Amino acid sequence: MEVKVQLLGFGNVGRAVARVLIEKKAFFKRRYGLTFRVVSISDRSGTVWLPEGIDLREALLIKENFGKLSAWTNDYEVYNFSPREAVREMDADLVVDVTNDKNAWEWHLEALREGKGIITSNKPPLAFHYGELIGEAEHSDLPYLFEATVMAGTPVIGILRENLLGDTVKRIRAVLNATTTFILSRMEQGVDFERALRQAQELGIAERDPSGDILGIDAGYKATILHCVAFGPITYDEIVVRGITEVTAGEVERALVRGKRIRLVATVEEGNVRVSPEEVSGPLAVSSNENVAVIETDLLGELVIKGAGAGLKETASGVVSDMVKAALGLTGA
Repeated sequence: MEVKVQLLGFGNVGRAVARVLIEKKAFFKRRYGLTFRVVSISDRSGTVWLPEGIDLREALLIKENFGKLSAWTNDYEVYNFSPREAVREMDADLVVDVTNDKNAWEWHLEALREGKGIITSNKPPLAFHYGELIGEAEHSDLPYLFEATVMAGTPVIGILRENLLGDTVKRIRAVLNATTTFILSRMEQGVDFERALRQAQELGIAERDPSGDILGIDAGYKATILHCVAFGPITYDEIVVRGITEVTAGEVERALVRGKRIRLVATVEEGNVRVSPEEVSGPLAVSSNENVAVIETDLLGELVIKGAGAGLKETASGVVSDMVKAALGLTGA
């Protein structure tokens, strides 16, 4: 079966998704009987639209050589669609949102009402509008999948949504932000906060504006999404968040003396979500770009799921897995 895809966002993650679709095209056909035809790609400069399918290799070359899709004027017409116009105007089965658009929930709803399933790595729409989005998807009988919003491709969302169906989740404790883990790990080695942050930025682990990470906002979005899946809708505005900016070298050192490490920990219980630096040991004492979630349930007890919480291939894994899952759902497989 051929599945028509609109790709909104062609930054690092969008390009990583395109590379996977190229490299594993034969695998998807052989394993699942699926072919993905990308009919449109949008970046900040415009939208390239070709109903018979866009050459992804060429799209990557244009973006990497010129920095914007609007430079692709020889072979394709470039449209100045808003995301809402893009999802309304074009014929597609799935809309893949790998943008950082905080208002994307509006065009997610539009896409669902146009009969298109959604796959997204974009956290704010779910952190503020989960109930509305999932409600519309259920009403429309369409997939709305978002594995890559939490722990990149490590399938914590899939486990909560699809596997623990007989369990009652009691609590989730998780370390969900790789940037803060990197900074705190460096502080354990005697590097001061500011220098550790600069190193994270130089390595591409932290953004130029790192406030979303160090203030706990990113972890807060992810913790909110975990609550929505495990317990039911809640919004980011209802949770308590404290970042790592006030963690001192002395606190880090004293924790090490006690055989512990300070990490930015999300605690998710029914009706209660908080994110704050805590002294931890055991599974939560991760390092590098690892994320971990400890899920406590009535039947299974304690389940630890650990894996890469950042990285382009890792995030693309979550997005593309959702694309396959959604496509198989559309085919009735």
